[in-house]
Amino acid sequence: MLTKKGKYGLKAAVHLARLPAGASTQVADIADSNNIPKKFLDVILGELRNAGFLASKKGKLGGYRLAKAPEDIVVGDMIRALDGPLAPFPCASRNAYEPCEDCDVATCEVRILMVRVRDAIGTVLDTTTLAQMRDMSHEALTSFVDYI
Repeated sequence: MLTKKGKYGLKAAVHLARLPAGASTQVADIADSNNIPKKFLDVILGELRNAGFLASKKGKLGGYRLAKAPEDIVVGDMIRALDGPLAPFPCASRNAYEPCEDCDVATCEVRILMVRVRDAIGTVLDTTTLAQMRDMSHEALTSFVDYI
């Protein structure tokens, strides 16, 4: 499941993707516009900067900006940078695999289903760019209401 850290990170990144290319903005502006606690957002933006998604500049005219074009930022990469592996359980993870103590890896039905869940989540997140996310309309988003 996506954590608040991942959700807030994506909201902040979309906010930055809406700015003119190369433009930056202050953390407080992002936090206020997206209802994100500023202190938590400071941590999140720092992690995204350290992962190479954002650049920052200190000072009155400083702030955060995207480090590369939104068309070149894959959403799945950002989520992994903030939340770690996409798999719901370690036994279903590709990069952080850990066997469970209570099941047989080859025949565990829960693991088999969670691998499918991981793959489905990965397919969506790894084929979606920040630019595509930014360009999603309210109309497109409401089509997913039936699934909620």
